[in-house]
Amino acid sequence: MIKTITIDIINDKALKLIKDLELLQLIRVRSEDTQYGPHQIQRYKGAMSKQPVDDIDQQLNDLRNGWE
Repeated sequence: MIKTITIDIINDKALKLIKDLELLQLIRVRSEDTQYGPHQIQRYKGAMSKQPVDDIDQQLNDLRNGWE
């Protein structure tokens, strides 16, 4: 069973305890800033060309109708 929670560390002693739990392979610590860093945003910025809303709606309708 894997659950994801977010906690706020208010004392360095708590951080040491969390690191110890990770060493025991009871938890995995992930940093939020590495998950969605600015370098990842820049990688995909401008990947989609601007289109009128009507064109996008038509493309979505075509995709939906393709499944029927």
